[in-house]
Amino acid sequence: MLILMQSEHTKKQLEAVLAKVRALKLKPHVIPGKQSVAVGITGNSGALDPHLFDSMEGVREAVRVSKPYKLAGRDFQHADTVVPVGKFRLGGPGLVVIAGPCAVESEEQMLRIARAVKKAGAHMLRGGAFKPRTSPYAFQGLGKKGLQLLAAARKETGLPVVTEVLDQRSLADVAEYADVLQVGARNMQNFALLKELGQIKKPVMLKRGLSATLDEWLMSAEYLLSEGNKDVFLCERGIRAFSDHARNTLDLNVVPAVKELSHLPIIVDPSHAVGVRARVAPMARAAVAAGAHGLMIEVHDRPDQALCDGPQALHPDDFASLMRDLAAIAGALGRDMASPALKGRG
Repeated sequence: MLILMQSEHTKKQLEAVLAKVRALKLKPHVIPGKQSVAVGITGNSGALDPHLFDSMEGVREAVRVSKPYKLAGRDFQHADTVVPVGKFRLGGPGLVVIAGPCAVESEEQMLRIARAVKKAGAHMLRGGAFKPRTSPYAFQGLGKKGLQLLAAARKETGLPVVTEVLDQRSLADVAEYADVLQVGARNMQNFALLKELGQIKKPVMLKRGLSATLDEWLMSAEYLLSEGNKDVFLCERGIRAFSDHARNTLDLNVVPAVKELSHLPIIVDPSHAVGVRARVAPMARAAVAAGAHGLMIEVHDRPDQALCDGPQALHPDDFASLMRDLAAIAGALGRDMASPALKGRG
Protein backbone atom coordinates (compact mmCIF):
# COMPACT_ATOMS: atom_id res chain seq x y z
CA MET A 1 0.00 0.00 0.00
CA LEU A 2 1.06 3.58 -0.67
CA ILE A 3 -0.15 6.37 1.62
CA LEU A 4 -0.10 9.79 -0.05
CA MET A 5 0.21 12.65 2.42
CA GLN A 6 -1.35 16.06 1.84
CA SER A 7 1.08 18.73 0.70
CA GLU A 8 0.45 20.73 3.89
CA HIS A 9 0.73 17.77 6.30
CA THR A 10 2.59 18.28 9.56
CA LYS A 11 5.46 16.30 10.99
CA LYS A 12 3.18 15.13 13.79
CA GLN A 13 0.62 13.80 11.29
CA LEU A 14 3.33 11.91 9.39
CA GLU A 15 4.64 10.41 12.64
CA ALA A 16 1.11 9.25 13.50
CA VAL A 17 0.87 7.42 10.16
CA LEU A 18 4.26 5.77 10.70
CA ALA A 19 3.28 4.72 14.22
CA LYS A 20 0.06 3.13 12.97
CA VAL A 21 1.95 1.16 10.31
CA ARG A 22 4.38 -0.13 12.93
CA ALA A 23 1.49 -0.99 15.26
CA LEU A 24 0.21 -3.30 12.52
CA LYS A 25 3.62 -5.08 12.63
CA LEU A 26 4.43 -3.71 9.16
CA LYS A 27 7.36 -1.65 7.87
CA PRO A 28 6.89 1.96 6.71
CA HIS A 29 9.11 3.58 4.07
CA VAL A 30 9.05 7.39 3.81
CA ILE A 31 9.28 8.45 0.16
CA PRO A 32 9.98 12.15 -0.45
CA GLY A 33 8.30 13.68 -3.51
CA LYS A 34 8.29 16.95 -5.40
CA GLN A 35 4.89 18.00 -4.08
CA SER A 36 4.60 16.04 -0.85
CA VAL A 37 5.59 12.85 0.95
CA ALA A 38 4.33 9.30 0.56
CA VAL A 39 4.63 6.34 2.89
CA GLY A 40 5.09 2.89 1.40
CA ILE A 41 4.16 -0.19 3.41
CA THR A 42 5.87 -3.58 3.17
CA GLY A 43 5.54 -6.77 5.16
CA ASN A 44 1.84 -7.46 4.65
CA SER A 45 0.93 -10.91 3.34
CA GLY A 46 -2.48 -9.82 2.08
CA ALA A 47 -4.30 -6.69 0.92
CA LEU A 48 -4.70 -3.83 3.39
CA ASP A 49 -7.91 -1.86 3.75
CA PRO A 50 -7.31 1.74 2.56
CA HIS A 51 -9.80 2.98 5.16
CA LEU A 52 -7.23 2.17 7.85
CA PHE A 53 -5.33 5.27 6.77
CA ASP A 54 -7.34 7.51 4.44
CA SER A 55 -9.37 8.97 7.30
CA MET A 56 -6.26 10.00 9.25
CA GLU A 57 -5.34 13.67 9.49
CA GLY A 58 -2.81 14.75 6.88
CA VAL A 59 -3.51 11.78 4.58
CA ARG A 60 -4.70 12.59 1.07
CA GLU A 61 -5.24 9.04 -0.17
CA ALA A 62 -4.29 5.42 0.53
CA VAL A 63 -3.66 3.41 -2.64
CA ARG A 64 -3.29 -0.33 -3.05
CA VAL A 65 -0.18 -1.44 -4.94
CA SER A 66 -0.73 -4.46 -7.16
CA LYS A 67 2.90 -5.38 -7.88
CA PRO A 68 4.53 -7.71 -5.33
CA TYR A 69 7.87 -5.89 -5.78
CA LYS A 70 6.87 -2.68 -4.04
CA LEU A 71 10.29 -1.13 -3.35
CA ALA A 72 11.77 -2.20 -6.69
CA GLY A 73 8.75 -0.99 -8.68
CA ARG A 74 7.80 2.48 -9.83
CA ASP A 75 4.67 2.68 -7.65
CA PHE A 76 6.78 3.53 -4.61
CA GLN A 77 9.50 5.45 -6.47
CA HIS A 78 9.02 7.16 -9.81
CA ALA A 79 12.47 8.73 -10.15
CA ASP A 80 15.28 6.54 -11.50
CA THR A 81 17.76 5.27 -8.93
CA VAL A 82 21.35 6.39 -9.48
CA VAL A 83 23.97 4.24 -7.75
CA PRO A 84 27.25 5.94 -6.75
CA VAL A 85 30.38 3.83 -7.27
CA GLY A 86 33.63 5.66 -6.63
CA LYS A 87 33.69 8.75 -8.85
CA PHE A 88 30.95 7.46 -11.14
CA ARG A 89 27.16 7.31 -11.06
CA LEU A 90 25.49 4.23 -12.51
CA GLY A 91 21.93 4.83 -13.73
CA GLY A 92 22.36 8.35 -15.00
CA PRO A 93 22.81 9.46 -18.63
CA GLY A 94 26.46 8.39 -18.78
CA LEU A 95 27.24 4.85 -20.02
CA VAL A 96 29.29 2.87 -17.47
CA VAL A 97 31.56 0.02 -18.60
CA ILE A 98 32.91 -2.65 -16.24
CA ALA A 99 35.76 -4.72 -17.69
CA GLY A 100 38.35 -7.29 -16.68
CA PRO A 101 39.04 -11.02 -16.62
CA CYS A 102 36.58 -13.67 -15.59
CA ALA A 103 38.90 -14.74 -12.77
CA VAL A 104 41.85 -13.35 -10.87
CA GLU A 105 44.73 -15.69 -11.71
CA SER A 106 47.87 -13.90 -10.48
CA GLU A 107 49.14 -10.47 -9.50
CA GLU A 108 50.91 -10.00 -12.82
CA GLN A 109 47.84 -11.02 -14.85
CA MET A 110 45.48 -8.80 -12.87
CA LEU A 111 47.69 -5.70 -13.08
CA ARG A 112 48.34 -6.18 -16.82
CA ILE A 113 44.64 -6.38 -17.64
CA ALA A 114 43.64 -3.62 -15.20
CA ARG A 115 46.10 -1.24 -16.87
CA ALA A 116 44.81 -2.21 -20.32
CA VAL A 117 41.10 -1.69 -19.58
CA LYS A 118 41.86 1.56 -17.75
CA LYS A 119 43.73 2.83 -20.81
CA ALA A 120 40.81 1.89 -23.05
CA GLY A 121 38.39 3.91 -20.91
CA ALA A 122 36.74 1.36 -18.61
CA HIS A 123 35.12 2.83 -15.50
CA MET A 124 35.27 -0.21 -13.18
CA LEU A 125 37.31 -3.40 -12.90
CA ARG A 126 35.81 -6.88 -12.70
CA GLY A 127 37.49 -10.10 -11.65
CA GLY A 128 36.32 -13.21 -9.83
CA ALA A 129 38.06 -14.23 -6.61
CA PHE A 130 35.39 -16.81 -5.76
CA LYS A 131 34.18 -18.75 -8.80
CA PRO A 132 31.01 -20.92 -8.71
CA ARG A 133 31.70 -23.45 -11.46
CA THR A 134 29.54 -26.16 -12.98
CA SER A 135 32.35 -28.70 -12.58
CA PRO A 136 33.88 -29.29 -9.14
CA TYR A 137 37.20 -29.87 -10.94
CA ALA A 138 37.28 -26.47 -12.64
CA PHE A 139 39.25 -23.49 -11.26
CA GLN A 140 37.40 -22.19 -8.22
CA GLY A 141 39.28 -18.92 -7.77
CA LEU A 142 42.01 -17.67 -5.43
CA GLY A 143 39.61 -16.65 -2.66
CA LYS A 144 40.83 -13.98 -0.26
CA LYS A 145 44.19 -13.78 -2.05
CA GLY A 146 42.28 -12.87 -5.21
CA LEU A 147 40.47 -10.09 -3.35
CA GLN A 148 43.79 -8.68 -2.22
CA LEU A 149 45.08 -8.69 -5.80
CA LEU A 150 41.95 -6.84 -6.93
CA ALA A 151 42.57 -4.26 -4.23
CA ALA A 152 46.15 -3.86 -5.46
CA ALA A 153 44.90 -3.31 -9.01
CA ARG A 154 42.42 -0.71 -7.74
CA LYS A 155 45.19 1.09 -5.87
CA GLU A 156 47.30 1.39 -9.02
CA THR A 157 44.54 2.23 -11.53
CA GLY A 158 41.89 3.93 -9.41
CA LEU A 159 39.21 1.65 -10.88
CA PRO A 160 36.46 0.54 -8.44
CA VAL A 161 36.32 -3.25 -8.07
CA VAL A 162 33.31 -5.46 -8.87
CA THR A 163 33.51 -9.07 -7.68
CA GLU A 164 31.17 -11.89 -6.73
CA VAL A 165 29.97 -12.98 -3.31
CA LEU A 166 29.79 -16.76 -3.43
CA ASP A 167 28.07 -17.42 -0.12
CA GLN A 168 27.48 -16.05 3.36
CA ARG A 169 30.90 -17.25 4.53
CA SER A 170 32.70 -15.15 1.93
CA LEU A 171 30.52 -12.07 2.42
CA ALA A 172 32.65 -10.33 5.06
CA ASP A 173 35.85 -10.72 3.04
CA VAL A 174 34.27 -9.53 -0.21
CA ALA A 175 32.65 -6.56 1.52
CA GLU A 176 36.04 -5.58 2.95
CA TYR A 177 37.79 -5.43 -0.42
CA ALA A 178 35.15 -4.81 -3.12
CA ASP A 179 33.41 -1.60 -4.15
CA VAL A 180 30.46 -3.47 -5.72
CA LEU A 181 29.27 -6.86 -4.47
CA GLN A 182 28.02 -9.09 -7.28
CA VAL A 183 25.28 -11.66 -6.83
CA GLY A 184 25.79 -14.29 -9.52
CA ALA A 185 23.08 -15.93 -11.59
CA ARG A 186 23.16 -19.10 -9.48
CA ASN A 187 22.60 -17.08 -6.29
CA MET A 188 19.80 -14.83 -7.54
CA GLN A 189 17.31 -16.70 -5.35
CA ASN A 190 19.63 -17.39 -2.43
CA PHE A 191 17.33 -15.42 -0.18
CA ALA A 192 19.39 -15.84 2.99
CA LEU A 193 22.39 -14.33 1.20
CA LEU A 194 20.26 -11.53 -0.28
CA LYS A 195 18.98 -10.58 3.19
CA GLU A 196 22.53 -10.24 4.50
CA LEU A 197 23.63 -8.27 1.44
CA GLY A 198 20.70 -5.95 1.99
CA GLN A 199 22.26 -4.92 5.29
CA ILE A 200 25.66 -4.13 3.75
CA LYS A 201 26.25 -0.46 2.99
CA LYS A 202 27.81 -1.05 -0.41
CA PRO A 203 26.34 -1.26 -3.93
CA VAL A 204 25.06 -4.66 -5.02
CA MET A 205 24.85 -5.89 -8.61
CA LEU A 206 22.14 -8.54 -8.99
CA LYS A 207 22.53 -10.84 -11.97
CA ARG A 208 19.48 -12.49 -13.50
CA GLY A 209 19.09 -16.21 -12.85
CA LEU A 210 19.48 -18.72 -15.67
CA SER A 211 15.73 -19.26 -16.02
CA ALA A 212 14.32 -16.36 -14.01
CA THR A 213 11.32 -14.35 -15.13
CA LEU A 214 11.37 -10.57 -14.81
CA ASP A 215 9.02 -10.70 -11.82
CA GLU A 216 11.24 -13.24 -10.05
CA TRP A 217 14.29 -11.09 -10.72
CA LEU A 218 12.64 -7.97 -9.33
CA MET A 219 11.43 -9.90 -6.29
CA SER A 220 15.05 -10.86 -5.58
CA ALA A 221 15.93 -7.16 -5.78
CA GLU A 222 13.08 -6.57 -3.32
CA TYR A 223 14.91 -8.70 -0.74
CA LEU A 224 17.93 -6.39 -0.97
CA LEU A 225 15.88 -3.20 -0.86
CA SER A 226 13.64 -4.37 1.99
CA GLU A 227 16.69 -4.80 4.23
CA GLY A 228 17.71 -1.18 3.67
CA ASN A 229 20.25 -1.26 0.83
CA LYS A 230 19.08 1.25 -1.79
CA ASP A 231 22.20 1.01 -3.99
CA VAL A 232 21.11 -1.92 -6.14
CA PHE A 233 21.43 -2.41 -9.88
CA LEU A 234 20.53 -5.27 -12.19
CA CYS A 235 22.58 -7.22 -14.72
CA GLU A 236 21.10 -9.18 -17.64
CA ARG A 237 23.50 -12.02 -18.54
CA GLY A 238 21.44 -14.25 -20.77
CA ILE A 239 18.87 -16.90 -19.98
CA ARG A 240 18.63 -20.58 -20.78
CA ALA A 241 16.57 -21.25 -23.91
CA PHE A 242 16.28 -23.78 -26.73
CA SER A 243 18.95 -22.21 -28.96
CA ASP A 244 22.18 -24.16 -29.42
CA HIS A 245 24.25 -21.51 -31.22
CA ALA A 246 25.27 -19.66 -28.04
CA ARG A 247 25.81 -20.40 -24.39
CA ASN A 248 22.65 -18.50 -23.43
CA THR A 249 20.08 -16.24 -25.04
CA LEU A 250 20.72 -12.57 -24.35
CA ASP A 251 17.31 -11.11 -23.56
CA LEU A 252 17.60 -7.48 -24.65
CA ASN A 253 13.80 -7.20 -24.46
CA VAL A 254 14.23 -7.10 -20.72
CA VAL A 255 16.15 -3.79 -20.79
CA PRO A 256 13.19 -1.56 -21.75
CA ALA A 257 10.88 -3.81 -19.71
CA VAL A 258 12.93 -3.24 -16.56
CA LYS A 259 13.04 0.51 -17.22
CA GLU A 260 9.26 0.56 -17.54
CA LEU A 261 8.52 -1.41 -14.37
CA SER A 262 11.44 -0.50 -12.11
CA HIS A 263 13.54 2.50 -11.15
CA LEU A 264 16.66 0.34 -10.72
CA PRO A 265 19.53 0.72 -13.22
CA ILE A 266 20.19 -2.20 -15.57
CA ILE A 267 23.43 -3.21 -17.24
CA VAL A 268 24.14 -6.05 -19.69
CA ASP A 269 26.82 -8.76 -19.64
CA PRO A 270 27.11 -10.00 -23.26
CA SER A 271 30.22 -12.07 -22.52
CA HIS A 272 28.43 -14.66 -20.39
CA ALA A 273 25.39 -14.59 -22.62
CA VAL A 274 27.03 -15.52 -25.92
CA GLY A 275 30.16 -17.29 -24.71
CA VAL A 276 31.90 -16.66 -28.04
CA ARG A 277 34.41 -13.83 -28.46
CA ALA A 278 33.31 -12.80 -31.96
CA ARG A 279 29.72 -12.17 -30.82
CA VAL A 280 30.42 -10.13 -27.70
CA ALA A 281 30.96 -6.77 -29.42
CA PRO A 282 27.81 -6.93 -31.61
CA MET A 283 25.62 -7.73 -28.60
CA ALA A 284 27.34 -5.05 -26.50
CA ARG A 285 26.55 -2.47 -29.18
CA ALA A 286 22.95 -3.70 -29.33
CA ALA A 287 22.60 -3.44 -25.55
CA VAL A 288 23.56 0.23 -25.61
CA ALA A 289 21.08 0.85 -28.43
CA ALA A 290 18.40 -0.88 -26.32
CA GLY A 291 18.99 1.59 -23.48
CA ALA A 292 21.20 -0.27 -21.00
CA HIS A 293 22.83 1.94 -18.39
CA GLY A 294 26.08 0.04 -18.68
CA LEU A 295 27.95 -3.08 -19.75
CA MET A 296 30.18 -5.70 -18.18
CA ILE A 297 32.76 -7.09 -20.60
CA GLU A 298 35.34 -9.84 -20.05
CA VAL A 299 38.84 -8.90 -21.20
CA HIS A 300 42.01 -11.03 -21.16
CA ASP A 301 45.30 -10.34 -22.91
CA ARG A 302 46.16 -14.06 -23.08
CA PRO A 303 42.77 -15.73 -23.49
CA ASP A 304 44.25 -19.03 -24.66
CA GLN A 305 45.93 -19.30 -21.23
CA ALA A 306 42.94 -18.11 -19.17
CA LEU A 307 41.88 -20.38 -16.33
CA CYS A 308 38.23 -19.43 -16.81
CA ASP A 309 36.09 -18.51 -19.86
CA GLY A 310 38.95 -17.64 -22.21
CA PRO A 311 36.88 -18.23 -25.40
CA GLN A 312 34.57 -15.31 -24.59
CA ALA A 313 37.18 -12.78 -23.43
CA LEU A 314 38.06 -9.87 -25.69
CA HIS A 315 41.70 -8.97 -26.32
CA PRO A 316 42.52 -5.50 -24.96
CA ASP A 317 42.91 -4.11 -28.50
CA ASP A 318 39.45 -5.37 -29.43
CA PHE A 319 38.05 -3.96 -26.20
CA ALA A 320 39.54 -0.55 -26.98
CA SER A 321 37.92 -0.67 -30.43
CA LEU A 322 34.58 -1.61 -28.86
CA MET A 323 34.82 1.32 -26.45
CA ARG A 324 35.12 3.69 -29.42
CA ASP A 325 32.05 2.09 -30.99
CA LEU A 326 30.09 2.40 -27.76
CA ALA A 327 30.94 6.09 -27.46
CA ALA A 328 29.68 6.67 -31.00
CA ILE A 329 26.42 4.77 -30.40
CA ALA A 330 25.82 6.55 -27.09
CA GLY A 331 26.44 9.89 -28.80
CA ALA A 332 23.91 9.09 -31.51
CA LEU A 333 21.34 8.49 -28.76
CA GLY A 334 22.11 11.74 -26.98
CA ARG A 335 24.19 10.05 -24.29
CA ASP A 336 27.90 9.87 -23.56
CA MET A 337 30.40 7.72 -21.70
CA ALA A 338 30.28 8.23 -17.95
CA SER A 339 32.64 10.80 -16.50
CA PRO A 340 33.58 11.46 -12.86
CA ALA A 341 30.57 12.97 -11.09
CA LEU A 342 30.41 16.07 -8.98
CA LYS A 343 29.73 15.69 -5.29
CA GLY A 344 26.37 14.20 -4.43
CA ARG A 345 24.29 11.38 -5.79
CA GLY A 346 22.90 13.13 -8.89
